[in-house]
Amino acid sequence: MLQIFDTHTHLNIDDFAGREDEELALAKELGVTCHNVVGFDQATIKRALELTEQYPEIYATIGWHPTEAGSYRQEVEDMIVSHLHDSKVVALGEIGLDYHWMEDPKEVQIDVFKRQIQLSKDHDLPFVVHTRDALEDTYEVIKEAGVGPRGGIMHSYSGSLEMAQKFVDLGMMISFSGVVTFKKALDVQEAAAALPLDKILVETDAPYLAPVPKRGRENRTGYTRYVVDKIAELRSLTAEEVADATYQNAMKVFGLGD
Repeated sequence: MLQIFDTHTHLNIDDFAGREDEELALAKELGVTCHNVVGFDQATIKRALELTEQYPEIYATIGWHPTEAGSYRQEVEDMIVSHLHDSKVVALGEIGLDYHWMEDPKEVQIDVFKRQIQLSKDHDLPFVVHTRDALEDTYEVIKEAGVGPRGGIMHSYSGSLEMAQKFVDLGMMISFSGVVTFKKALDVQEAAAALPLDKILVETDAPYLAPVPKRGRENRTGYTRYVVDKIAELRSLTAEEVADATYQNAMKVFGLGD
């Protein structure tokens, strides 16, 4: 029986409202037994926390997404901090830089990113990073801010092996989503094949980025199984070996089972 940890999913958004039991049942069938539900604004943070109370297999990560950076205020920070020591909150995120949507200027995004990295260190939690069209700046911010002893996670990694290694050298874990199954994602596949097995995680980012063979459809947390299968193929390992390694990596970075 596989035991897979989906380290980044959004079962807390409206798309899944009322379907949580169905989603978790499918996940179990596919061997996905733990889920980190990521809140990124007021509504999704609230829902993520509710889900942790309803389901034993759900944990939460909470933070302020870079596309929301312009609305980051002291009261937002106070709200986040008030939940950082909830028993099932395992990380701060997703935080970072998004130069694709560019909802707010780079300077605003960088400032909010730095503030939240510091928060994660102050509260002894890892941080989860969203980066889009901003990989170099993301690296520079993390390098300057410094990674705390609890580390951090590059969520849905889509860069090169060389860049991934640089993040690992800073103290980050690299999390692979359905992107690793895409035919043209050769850089990502190279990274998934070559990075140390104790430095990688698996995720869906559901409902986004559905993996092959479900590409183009709604992604579901159970589909982490296809990410595991692809990484196993790339590394000439069994699915069980990849599932077990990434599960243990997730437990370690999230401070579970200590």
